[in-house]
Amino acid sequence: MGRISGLVPSRFLTLLAHLVVVITLFWSRESNIQACLPLKFTPEEYEKQDNQLVAALCLTLGLFAVELAGFLSGVSMFNSTQSLLSIAAHCSASVALSFFVFERWECTTYWYIFTFCSAFPAVTETALFIAVFGLKKKPF
Repeated sequence: MGRISGLVPSRFLTLLAHLVVVITLFWSRESNIQACLPLKFTPEEYEKQDNQLVAALCLTLGLFAVELAGFLSGVSMFNSTQSLLSIAAHCSASVALSFFVFERWECTTYWYIFTFCSAFPAVTETALFIAVFGLKKKPF
């Protein structure tokens, strides 16, 4: 039981670390948007890239809400498989998004990080919601 109890705070901290990096990215997205554009770009091109990145960041925040709801409601808090998946995904996302911010990676890279590090854990969290509330199964 000691190993599982260590997963709960680790999962919470990696979720928060990922959330902090995403919020930081909201504030400093201009340099990443410029990295996506050619040297000479129009305001319309900038606006389009900005809208795409803001949409991706908003989707990420929505998926955070799903994961935090499942975690804080207890549906997946003690599920070791979901915890390990979430820890790995959000830790990877925190590191990758830190590089995304500091190294000014292209905007298309964000979608890969989003898919593997935000969408996949949220889908598994949703599956746990369905199993617990819809099928009345134990979450662990």
